Amino acid sequence: MKLTKEIEDSFIALLEDRGVQLEGNILKLIKTDNPEFKKYIDNAKEADAKARRDRLAITKQVQSQMQDLELKKTLLEEKAVENEDLLKNLEEALEAAEGAKKAAIDDLDLLQKKTQFELIGNIVNVALWVIMAVGVTTTVLYVVALFLNGNGPDTTLIGNTWSNLLGILLTNSFSIIGTIMGVKYASETTPKKPSESV
Repeated sequence: MKLTKEIEDSFIALLEDRGVQLEGNILKLIKTDNPEFKKYIDNAKEADAKARRDRLAITKQVQSQMQDLELKKTLLEEKAVENEDLLKNLEEALEAAEGAKKAAIDDLDLLQKKTQFELIGNIVNVALWVIMAVGVTTTVLYVVALFLNGNGPDTTLIGNTWSNLLGILLTNSFSIIGTIMGVKYASETTPKKPSESV
């Protein structure tokens, strides 16, 4: 395709005035005998080739960056899933540890209560045996004094002593049992938190 001299000059003027020139495949179609316009076409072809190379390089760079970003995104998603799995496993382990802790505390409480009951039972048994032994001994002494002395003044004194001693023993036995039960009750109640107290 051949252009007129006026059109060729207007393209050259457009390049000089505004820095705009022809580009693309149309440059291959234009034929000219004008050496100045021929130079314009050659420069335009070089500029077009350079622009295409630059665009291609930028496109390749963008594609490479996109591939890197996609790879990083995939890695981040995998790490996120892995972190979620780790968090889930950690929460399960924490729940298991809390359950084991609660079971251990319950077992310890049960063992303490069992030990307390055994201790209380032993104390009550010993106290009752001592009280019974003293009561039986005092009664035997009173009976012996009655048979040996009859109704003498010593027998009256021993009778009053026997009566007082049995009263004291009964009072002490109930006192011991009451104290033990109070201690047991006090140890079973949990202290209130400061925020719960009125």
